[in-house]
Amino acid sequence: MTLTPPQGRFDGSLHSFPVRVYFEDTDLSGIVYHANYLRYFERARSDMLARVGIDQRAAHDEGLGAYAVTQMDIKWKRPAKLDDELVVESRVTNVRAASCSIQQRVRRGQDILAEAQVTAALLTPEGRPRRQPADWVEKFKAVTDEGKYQ
Repeated sequence: MTLTPPQGRFDGSLHSFPVRVYFEDTDLSGIVYHANYLRYFERARSDMLARVGIDQRAAHDEGLGAYAVTQMDIKWKRPAKLDDELVVESRVTNVRAASCSIQQRVRRGQDILAEAQVTAALLTPEGRPRRQPADWVEKFKAVTDEGKYQ
């Protein structure tokens, strides 16, 4: 099976992922329904993992497990609207044995529409935390500002 190449890109430690707002993303007033920001953040994180060389599907199929969001704090600042062209920016800020912290924001041009602080942990198929593979940790370290593993 051939996968579509990742859509995002890295500029140093900042990963940028384009998103266009479609009608299905909006509520009756024509603004993006708040829960859809979770989808935008998730797509950007998944793309970021693909860009650094982490194959989530293969990890799942091999029984290694999968990442799950264990905490997310979001602040909405301005609404996105139908047909807006947005960019979701993601930055890995901390890498630990079984988890990582990621700062994310949604922009429309220079305007910040939403910001999130996310913690994602690698879980076994049974739902228990597990250490991330050493090569994954190195891949994350390569895209952090400080390159530190804590």
